[in-house]
Amino acid sequence: MHGPGSAPPTIVLVHGAFTDASSWAEVIGLLHADGLTVRAPANPLRGLAQDAAYLRSMLRDIDAPVVLVGHDYGGAVITQAAADADNVVALCYVAAFGLDAGECVLDILNRFAPAPAADATRTVALPTRFPGGPDSELYIRAELFPDVYAADLSPAVKELLSVAQRPIACGALTGRAGPPAWASMPSWYAIATADRILNPTAQRFMAQRMAATEHVLDGSHAVVLSRPDAVVRMIREAAEQGR
Repeated sequence: MHGPGSAPPTIVLVHGAFTDASSWAEVIGLLHADGLTVRAPANPLRGLAQDAAYLRSMLRDIDAPVVLVGHDYGGAVITQAAADADNVVALCYVAAFGLDAGECVLDILNRFAPAPAADATRTVALPTRFPGGPDSELYIRAELFPDVYAADLSPAVKELLSVAQRPIACGALTGRAGPPAWASMPSWYAIATADRILNPTAQRFMAQRMAATEHVLDGSHAVVLSRPDAVVRMIREAAEQGR
């Protein structure tokens, strides 16, 4: 895969809400089989500005070109973090929020017909609030999680994802984005056509707005686990062009 004299980029995978970096397990295995270097940091899910700053600090430690890949809310984070990271050469969105300047996640969710997840979440107040930290978090209700988040996975995997879900701070959904990195960077977008978290129409809107190369995948919001082969095909394409 690697041509003479061309260093392959490092692939940085950023997960979204209600999950953790293990959601990239299948994708990581396929990328490693291609000989690519992969990083899959823990996205704090505390707030857009904080999460982007955390990712940006990690990017500074990578002495190589980077292809940034974001799933779900991770898309908002890579859009913000890459805006002033000079080693990022391409952006990949997987059923993800590619926000424009001044937008927040809720703006996109409210702009389109509500997905089934709109009635599937619950807000939990934090009993102890750390200075500057969130006061409430959002979960998907355990009994609804399997079909809303991961309808095309096995019952055992659905149950595991539901039990192990990571909440997102409510304030992360209202954090306003700065100038988007996709405005000046080549972008790819995998649209999940059976997504019940982020309306596929919203995904198509964001992909077209950023003039992304579109990959249409038949999959749920958990497409990174149900269709890792197709997700990796898109990442490979971005990595080849980003060299």
